[in-house]
Amino acid sequence: MTKLDHLIAQLCPDGIVYKLLGDFCELVRGSGLPKSDFVESGVGCIHYGQIYTYYGIFTDKTKSFVTPKTAIPLKKVQTGDLIVASTSENVEDVCKTVAWLGKDEIVTGGHATIIKHSQNPKYLSYYFTTQEFFNEKKKYARGTKVIDVSAKDLAKIRIPLPPTPAQDEIVRILDNFSELTAELTAELTAELTARKKQYDYYRDEILTFNNEVPMVALGEISISTTTGVTPLAGNPEFYGGSIPWLRTQEVRFVDIWNTEMRVTEKALTETSLKWIPDNCVIVAISGATAGRVGINKIPLTTNQHCCCFEIDDKKALYRYVFHCLSKANEDLLRLKQGARGDLNAGMIKRFVIPLPPLEIQERIVKTLDRFDALTTDIKNGLPAEIKARQKQYEYYRDKLLTFPIKQSTPPKV
Repeated sequence: MTKLDHLIAQLCPDGIVYKLLGDFCELVRGSGLPKSDFVESGVGCIHYGQIYTYYGIFTDKTKSFVTPKTAIPLKKVQTGDLIVASTSENVEDVCKTVAWLGKDEIVTGGHATIIKHSQNPKYLSYYFTTQEFFNEKKKYARGTKVIDVSAKDLAKIRIPLPPTPAQDEIVRILDNFSELTAELTAELTAELTARKKQYDYYRDEILTFNNEVPMVALGEISISTTTGVTPLAGNPEFYGGSIPWLRTQEVRFVDIWNTEMRVTEKALTETSLKWIPDNCVIVAISGATAGRVGINKIPLTTNQHCCCFEIDDKKALYRYVFHCLSKANEDLLRLKQGARGDLNAGMIKRFVIPLPPLEIQERIVKTLDRFDALTTDIKNGLPAEIKARQKQYEYYRDKLLTFPIKQSTPPKV
């Protein structure tokens, strides 16, 4: 019998009590705190958006600060309080939680809920990451484009509450397991980065020519250039069909064999969507994804932020063009314009690449593809290992935080 088993058997032999959050916590909804209020130093603050982009399960330091004057009307967070992101763009991130373990009082703002309680804060924060909690929060998630779980609804969610010594032991186990998982993930990520640098170096060397090789604009070696469209968001008649629809975040310097989203025939006929033939060179032209390159190995449609080039195989090999544009990524990024940092089809069509004879292109492609295959085996294996370790951690975390129910308080209506 483990120490945890012994504690539970001794302190709650009849099982763990599940209680509504509202029965043992005070839930306070924040307001205010735009990012424009941030300053270099002052009173620590946590913006709701940072909870699912920056923070982990707990923290004792803040990334951002506001002036003491700005902090006065904002909701206060004391040591041990949980801050919950009550609003998100998806169900996965809504209710993501960070426990504040710092000694000083900090503040938070709108779209965040503060949970004040007398439990082990890391225990509660760990529980908010479980599948059991996810299943509960989904019942109260409202909205389509923006997902929200109100403080009132959050208070209706049941939480298992073992005695504090058992909570402390669960936290000790999860802390140790989290640390081991993080160390292994860091090692694997470093190896993955090293392999990527090795491939990039070899690719850049083989694609460096002297002045005898002509420079040709991409538009001169393309049969057609196509951009897509986003069908009206939220229209159920446009989404969930059988037609692959590619978004820029899926363009990642690799072959594209599938898409995360699909649209319907109705979307194809009633919007300006167009089929893109397979083996086009696709360049992302919007915001943070601008400059990324991919090759679609299946016919598909795209959103308006993908620029698709059907390459004339009498002039160039599409895989050669793909390798050239991957190498030239930093040059593409320097062309970005506007507040969002966008490219456009005209810029890409005018972009020049070295164009040796087809037989030399073929030799380069074979060499780079062979080298890429060797490194891809490692690159695919390492992310798979990282993912497996994360799933292992999640399995044991959920197992530790799932209990037979001793008694349950029904949700408040």
